[in-house]
Amino acid sequence: MDSKYKILFAFLLVLSILVSGCLQSEPEESEELQEFQQTRSIMDTTVTVAIYTSNGSEASKAIDDAFNEIYRVDALMSPSKEDSQLNILNTRGEVENADPAFTYVIERSKYYSEKSGGAFDITIQPVLDLWKSKFLPGGSQEPPTADELNETLRLVNYSEISIENGNVSLKQGMKVALGGIAKGYAVDKAIESLKKNGIENAFVNAGGDGKYIGQKPDGTPWMVGLQNPNRNEQYVTAIEARDIAVATSGNYERYFNESARVSHISDPRTGYPSEGIISSTVIARNAIDADAFATAIFVMGEEEGLEMIENLEGVECLIITEDRRLVYSGGFREYEAEGHS
Repeated sequence: MDSKYKILFAFLLVLSILVSGCLQSEPEESEELQEFQQTRSIMDTTVTVAIYTSNGSEASKAIDDAFNEIYRVDALMSPSKEDSQLNILNTRGEVENADPAFTYVIERSKYYSEKSGGAFDITIQPVLDLWKSKFLPGGSQEPPTADELNETLRLVNYSEISIENGNVSLKQGMKVALGGIAKGYAVDKAIESLKKNGIENAFVNAGGDGKYIGQKPDGTPWMVGLQNPNRNEQYVTAIEARDIAVATSGNYERYFNESARVSHISDPRTGYPSEGIISSTVIARNAIDADAFATAIFVMGEEEGLEMIENLEGVECLIITEDRRLVYSGGFREYEAEGHS
């Protein structure tokens, strides 16, 4: 869960030659589809928007509009912006007349909490703060005690979030973390913006949370490579991505403390770091779903996580266990590129 409490490591394999780094337009617009893309640093990660269109000036506007949607989500939900509604909620315990987007993400998070039996819970922030405090300079450099965790867990309960008449409020001492859901939501909003601008073939990827619509001009799908946790330049599989979202949660790149190698994704039900899984990748219709369910699986573990996914319509997963086994949900292999299934 994060800011960012999960690290996503799905990497794009775009098989066509990419237009490098900046938008280009020709004096006379061609009917031939061309690729335009931009990459910017937003939401503490790298965000790429890539589209195919025959109109360079329209491409520039479409990409700017898509990024503006992501900036708007970041302004509302960033833990590092003092005036974000997330920080107002965590500081004051209430946001009056909350932005509908903020309210939607909070409400949607309750759905993921219910589906996962509490394994996904945005009220995890006090537990994450406790772990972080132990390994900061001056901290004990030791894990929290059982008593400390039990006391802090009293503040973790998604059902205690109140949403009424446009106001969002928490019980005293509670705080929320949106790192396991906000990026996915931002990706979905960016894709919505592209569609409104008439873009039919595109992808948006935010630090591994990606959504892909349409296809490339030659009729082939977008390709998403899932990185081998042990080898940065190798991939365990590749996904053919047509009108789907893909997100991955993993624990091998970020830790509260490097020597302790404590996972940044903690179990809201116990307060302890998640164990047993190196990564969980989810395919879903929307990026917000893929983002949240990938985090939930990581917390739940192999058996419980797989059972949850098998009971969800239109959602598939690939789990990499600590002993390097690949565990597939029933329909995941249908998305794998030829030669990888």
